[in-house]
Amino acid sequence: MPKFTYKVREVSGVETQGEQESTDRFALATELRASGKTVISVEEVKGGFSLNMDFINKLLTRVKMHDLIVFAHNLSAMMTAGLSLSRALSILERQTRNVTFKATIHSLSEDVSHGNTLSDGMAKFPKVFSALFVSMVRAGEESGKLPQSLLVVGDQLEKSYALKKKIKGAMIYPSVVLSALVLIGILMFIYVVPTLSATFKELNVALPLSTKIIMGISDFLANHYVAGAGIVVVLVISIIGILRTKKGHRAFEYMLFYLPVVKSLVRQSNAARTTRTLSSLLSSGVDMVESITITKDVLQNTYYKDIMAIAVERVQKGIPLSSVFVEHEKIYPLLVGEMIEVGEETGKLSEMLLNVATFYEDEVDSATKNMSTIIEPLLMVVIGASVGFFAISMITPMYSVMTNL
Repeated sequence: MPKFTYKVREVSGVETQGEQESTDRFALATELRASGKTVISVEEVKGGFSLNMDFINKLLTRVKMHDLIVFAHNLSAMMTAGLSLSRALSILERQTRNVTFKATIHSLSEDVSHGNTLSDGMAKFPKVFSALFVSMVRAGEESGKLPQSLLVVGDQLEKSYALKKKIKGAMIYPSVVLSALVLIGILMFIYVVPTLSATFKELNVALPLSTKIIMGISDFLANHYVAGAGIVVVLVISIIGILRTKKGHRAFEYMLFYLPVVKSLVRQSNAARTTRTLSSLLSSGVDMVESITITKDVLQNTYYKDIMAIAVERVQKGIPLSSVFVEHEKIYPLLVGEMIEVGEETGKLSEMLLNVATFYEDEVDSATKNMSTIIEPLLMVVIGASVGFFAISMITPMYSVMTNL
């Protein structure tokens, strides 16, 4: 049976510690509470040399968005049902299977038992709890509506998660088709073209430039496949490196605004993410400037971040938020600025923002469902052009041979 060290607070208020065997630390904690003690910490005693799998799992495991959504909704439900915050956290700690998140919730539970706020405990884990999450929890604590704030942040994360999944799902089909096209092209360069190249060289046929290019690439890949693979790896790493630079990333984002199918999806998805985040923060009681600042951090596209930075400066000067969105209708759809203006005039800004978010989420949902239908003709053009170029390049010399016979 494993041995545990524990630290408790006696009824008199004095903190004591000891060591005891038990089936697990939760059973020991229950036993100590039953004797009237307040449990501060319970840790297992590790004897001799052993491979600490918990530590390894913590290093390799990350907290997923789904874990946070379940955590927010369940914590809200338990507190609404009347459970204390510390007890609700203890239950959630036992329920979660994610080792990293289990340790995080345990830390939150200890902080709360020591009299600290939940938001302060969350702020210690910026990689787990975003600024949005922490700010909405803090606003709920200050207003006395923590369960409601947790429910709102859970819904916010769920909508954001669903939006991201839809966009990623829409990109799977074209990615698979283009990857297959590249793979088939490489196989043809290595196994098909060399046979035709040998024939053309034997017959001493005059070759057009496109055929010479294809044969040159084929010869290189067939005879120097290791170097070819190395060039591909270097090229991919270079592209990734360029995209990670500030200028390269911004150039890529600029390009997205002009791609035929992607540009509307970029505008609508960012409009939905901006308005829903602002709505959630404002409805939870976070002030306007802080709400805009947090929204800026939530957004990934630097063009939208820049607009949020301008919005912070404008709002601090007393200028309406809607003016920023109206001026940047090429980035945000015109409806966003107009609806925000109506919300400011009627005093129902958070409700209007939520309506805009719902509208554009539905638009993104519809667009992603039809994405395969929209992209399919474009892919057919790309595939047709690639196959046509290859066919013409290899068939033209064959016609020359037939003509000479």
